Amino acid sequence: MSYPEPRYFGETGEHSGTFQLAGREPDLSMGVGGTQVHYLATGGSTNGAYGLYRWEMGPRPGGPDPHFHRTMTESFYVLSGTIRLYNGEKWADGKPGDFLFLPEGGVHAFKNESGEPASMLILFTPGAPREAYFEELAGIATTGRQLSPEEWTELYLRHDQYMV
Repeated sequence: MSYPEPRYFGETGEHSGTFQLAGREPDLSMGVGGTQVHYLATGGSTNGAYGLYRWEMGPRPGGPDPHFHRTMTESFYVLSGTIRLYNGEKWADGKPGDFLFLPEGGVHAFKNESGEPASMLILFTPGAPREAYFEELAGIATTGRQLSPEEWTELYLRHDQYMV
């Protein structure tokens, strides 16, 4: 393994860092489950390098069923509470400090089944436009719209999500 090809060619560096301070409002609320999402760094803000999101789940059960992605890796780092993490073979109770990495094609899922709030960081590499997917799911949850199996499949495929 070696360093990737340079992406910056300036001689003196630049003042281009951005802050996402902890006290700000969430960027998205995901319907009745109480999940709130903070867009810490999107693919758009990182020039496609990665996307990083703080996922704060309420006490109601929720989370995606097992699935995989063809175009990106996904990683989970538990910040608080207990989050059930699935690595494609088994479920584990993720506690603060626990980490799960999935390469492209890695079957995974997560759920909050604890009855208590829980939070984690979710990292995608490269930085795909996951915000559009999250916002579409939030819109469906908020309106109570019922999708047909074909509509769910189309939504997932548009967002590089393959259910197993």
